[in-house]
Parts: sequence; C-alpha cells; structure tokens
Amino acid sequence: MRRELTFAQAAEDHLDDVYGYLAWLTSDSSAAEELTAETFERALRLWHRFDPQRGSARTWLCQVARTAALDHFRSERRRTRREQLAAVPERVDAPFAAGLSPDLEGALQTLSAGEREVVALRIVLELDAGTAARVLGISPTNCTTRLNRALKKLEEALHVAA
Repeated sequence: MRRELTFAQAAEDHLDDVYGYLAWLTSDSSAAEELTAETFERALRLWHRFDPQRGSARTWLCQVARTAALDHFRSERRRTRREQLAAVPERVDAPFAAGLSPDLEGALQTLSAGEREVVALRIVLELDAGTAARVLGISPTNCTTRLNRALKKLEEALHVAA
C-alpha cells in the first residue's frame, strides 16, 4: 500500500527544483529566494487542494511558483512605473546563475521572461512537454513550439557573440 505524500516530504524533495525554476524565470537569485519562500508558504495553505491523481507534487509546486512569480512580475512592473515617475533608476538584476560563460549569460539575457520560463522548465528541470505545458497552462504542442523558438533565439545570439 502506498502511503500518502506529506507536504513536508514534497517540500523537501522539490525545494531545489522550485528555486532553480524561479532563479531562471526571474534571473535574480534574491527574488528567486523570496519567491521560493512565498511559493512554499502558499503551497502549505493550498496543500489540501493537491491531487496526486492530476499530477506530481513537483508539477503542482511549479504551478504555485509560477503564480507567485507572475504576481511578483506584476508588482515589479507597478513598482518600476512608480519609480520612473519619481526618476529613480532601475535596479540591475543578478546574472542567471554562477558559472555560466559570459556568452551564454548574454544570450540568455536576450530571451523574454516567457522564453526563459520554458527553457527553465524543459531544459533545467527536465520536465517533459506535457508536464511543462500544465505548469504554463498551455498545450504540449505550444510548449514545444515556444521551446524551439527560444533555443533558436539562443543559438542565434551565441552565433553573433562568437
């Protein structure tokens, strides 16, 4: 008989996955840390809604993380507009991750947030197209198309840098 997954076990098993996804999505390690904490806070409150019949805890946590990140982006957009009105300079985000070549880091910076998100889900977290599509709320075909376009854009940016 299979025992029921607890929130504590899901959190322990997938903390690094959620942080990695958010780090790639935001390209800011500080924001990723804050959003990871917020994700698990939300997930704890919503754990009663998790249904293992509909998907894995990892996928569900990534969906919660995506919602937290989208809320963060909306909030940041509003904050940036307020700061621009007050003539406050924008902050500079940290690089994607330590250890990347300058060329790859520069190429990743050319991607939109949506493109970074699909790369993070499919390449970094190694989710299959169906699972990544569920996190994004799109079809698997659309997910694959987005990934292909993002990878082509990366390849072109790296070719220009070479």
